[in-house]
Amino acid sequence: MKRKAFLVDTTRCTACRSCQVACKQWNKLEADSTVNRGSYENPPDLTPMLYNQIHFIEQDRGEDLRWLFINRRCLHCADAGCVKVCPSAGALYHTREGLVAYNRDKCIECHYCVNGCPFDVPRYDARRKVTKCHGCSDRVQNGLLPACVKACPTKTLQFGDRDQLIAEARAAGKKLYGEKDLGGLGVLYVLDDEPGTYRLPKNPAIPASIFFWKDVVKPLGILGFWGALGAAALHYVTVGPKKIDAPDEQQHKGGE
Repeated sequence: MKRKAFLVDTTRCTACRSCQVACKQWNKLEADSTVNRGSYENPPDLTPMLYNQIHFIEQDRGEDLRWLFINRRCLHCADAGCVKVCPSAGALYHTREGLVAYNRDKCIECHYCVNGCPFDVPRYDARRKVTKCHGCSDRVQNGLLPACVKACPTKTLQFGDRDQLIAEARAAGKKLYGEKDLGGLGVLYVLDDEPGTYRLPKNPAIPASIFFWKDVVKPLGILGFWGALGAAALHYVTVGPKKIDAPDEQQHKGGE
């Protein structure tokens, strides 16, 4: 099966947030309690109950105010750090369409996925289980568009065959973010400014520190624990338990 992907053309976005509402409705997510921060951006970040969010970039240019908008969500990387570092088989996985989905019942609350994601996407809910955009994998597997894409009135959000989306964007003279990064992202962006303006890393990569902890430090710690336990058991078997001198013997040894 050909890989599917989202294409997010930020130059078309009007920040109507239909994508946020549609996602909440389809996934039966509760509303987040927020406060007025002096911005139309609401909520200000992804939450366990908000799988995709319209991030506002408000730039003061004297008498003018420049607004840029971007739909934030899981980027469904081909080389996904969250999948790579997850120690629980099947908790995070790629679907046949190339989306990164998850099984909360298999999540062991280790938070490796949070540290392994270069885009700061995974969240943990009240049950301490991982949550994030799963690309409406349940809808896609039944031939339906993701809820956010169906609700988008400006065609900012598109979904389909990844190669075809890239070909159409190139034909229109648009430059894409994420075409080659991390094996090719499952969410491609058309940006109106540099990636950093949208809080996107210019060259996203999986943090090396997470592998150093998972593959080196933690195994050595476990090896050290069982090694010490084994040495104590061997000493008990070969030497026996430590004997405590009786009070009389202690006095005799002291010469009193």
